[in-house]
Amino acid sequence: MQLTLRKWNLSIGSGQNLFCILGLNVLEDLDLTLETARHLKEVTSALDLPFVFKASFDKANRSSFKSFRGPGLAKGLEMLAEVKAKFAVPIATDLHEVDQAEAVAEVADLVQIPAFLVRQTNLVVAAARATQRNEGLLHVKKAQFLAPWDCHAILRKIEEAAAKDMTILCERGSSFGYNNLVVDMLGIPELRRLGAPVTIDATHAVQLPGAQKDADGVSSGGRREGVAVIAAAAVAAGADGVFLEFHPDPDKALCDGPSCLPLASAAELLAKLKALHQVVQASAA
Repeated sequence: MQLTLRKWNLSIGSGQNLFCILGLNVLEDLDLTLETARHLKEVTSALDLPFVFKASFDKANRSSFKSFRGPGLAKGLEMLAEVKAKFAVPIATDLHEVDQAEAVAEVADLVQIPAFLVRQTNLVVAAARATQRNEGLLHVKKAQFLAPWDCHAILRKIEEAAAKDMTILCERGSSFGYNNLVVDMLGIPELRRLGAPVTIDATHAVQLPGAQKDADGVSSGGRREGVAVIAAAAVAAGADGVFLEFHPDPDKALCDGPSCLPLASAAELLAKLKALHQVVQASAA
């Protein structure tokens, strides 16, 4: 199985390099966004890895009404378009409402469906059709409450609404309550058996929902030290790509800081993941 972002000549799937969806959890300001994109472009170029820059314009599923959400649709897409033009990289971002689909798909080459929303038929259909018109791909996160094989229904919706071969599935853990997520690595090959390339969102997989210390249960905690472990395990299990979020100073990040990695750690981690992926690809050949 293999998919290609034709506008960028970047492919994901069997026989391809490790596909990297990297960036910020949420857009904070333009300078930070450009700094992060520049560094990640330099790292992935040096490693010869396909790179899509990711950042959210709105974090709509916050634990608290007071939580930082981002600059919003118009300003956020303007910032992402500037990254795209300045660094010549494809863009990934998520949407949350049907009427955002057209605007998002015009800027984002990889349109992301958040895990909480993958069962929302109108949203999935609108995103699929807008993405197809703009020759992009969908990045669909498996919901925390779905078994891997249940994602076949999502793929069928997208196929019936737009096209069969346009979806990347993303594993991000399953929730059993009690402020924790668990990633079953056996789910990676199960998702791949559905006929779609698979990524691992190792950042959100280490979240501790509602468990941030001193936040009265209205902010997610995280185990930053587990990101590299989850990413490596998923690549070893056959994941075609990784989804990782970085920040120059994670402890000062305005959203999900406990789960994101220091920007300075990107080169070392991606080099290790690339080497591991090459071993897995060679053994599968």
